[in-house]
Amino acid sequence: MIVLLVIFAALLCPTVHSTDASVEWCYHKAECNFTTWPNIFPEYCNGSKQSPINIVTASVQGNPNLTSFNFTGFDDSSTFLSVLNSGESVVVNLDDDKMSVQGGGLPGLYKTKQFHLHWGNGSSSPGSEHTVDGKKYPMELHIVNVHSKYNGSVSAALAAKDSSALAVLGFFIEGTNEVNKTKSWDILTSFLTSIPNSGDTTTDIMNQITLNSLIEGVDRTKYYRYQGSLTTPSCNEAVVWTVFKEPVKVSHNFINRFSTTVFFKDPDASVLITNSFRGVQPLNGRVVTSQVEQTAASSAATSTLSVITVLLLSSLCWI
Repeated sequence: MIVLLVIFAALLCPTVHSTDASVEWCYHKAECNFTTWPNIFPEYCNGSKQSPINIVTASVQGNPNLTSFNFTGFDDSSTFLSVLNSGESVVVNLDDDKMSVQGGGLPGLYKTKQFHLHWGNGSSSPGSEHTVDGKKYPMELHIVNVHSKYNGSVSAALAAKDSSALAVLGFFIEGTNEVNKTKSWDILTSFLTSIPNSGDTTTDIMNQITLNSLIEGVDRTKYYRYQGSLTTPSCNEAVVWTVFKEPVKVSHNFINRFSTTVFFKDPDASVLITNSFRGVQPLNGRVVTSQVEQTAASSAATSTLSVITVLLLSSLCWI
């Protein structure tokens, strides 16, 4: 009975992949792919603060408020409730009573709801949504968090038209041959064969891996921050984006499993989910910020100033 309730809740729980199920959108057909979304969902998808974006590092500005995060429950394996084929992605529903994020310049406490992925077509065909100086990675993982004032309801958060209703943590996924370092990804992707078709879900993932183990090796004190939107319809401009600078290293074989195992929601044909990403959107004057890093020049200047200060203080002793 508990398993049935978890599955039922997972199916009813709104994801951030679509807030209007009556309107169809897709990645793989000309009539409904991301180039058409501004016409299908004009309220937000043609807005001025859309995501993803290309992050131009030369234009990134320093922000001293972007401090370290406080992650709660990211090391708890009991937080993984189910894995779902949403028809456009793979979504892992999480226990937001046990998981949260705060700090890092975020305006409050955010409950961690789920994570999902975007990919291309195997490890050699990139499919990340964000890019950095034009560089695209094989995959991108998005951890979706909703502000605590909305009591865990994504629908309520989006209905509020609050620009900071959601906080999404984006991690680039990069291919590696170091298989031993990505055991958790082996476990995660092993469940894909249980959810090949849209709507398929499984709860067997509980107590097997943690979110920390999936993003192992990433320095989570180094990231980019900007104001944006959901990257799928209806593209609500309600997201505080955090994109981490360092990629997660995942075996090429595990990356390949996504584009060879799960299928799109398509009543006309069985089509594997590939190239499930939205193209980058105009920045429209938005500013991307990051931590204030001390450059070599400023370090040298500080050292020089320190020496001068010491000499001046020493000279005072002889006056």
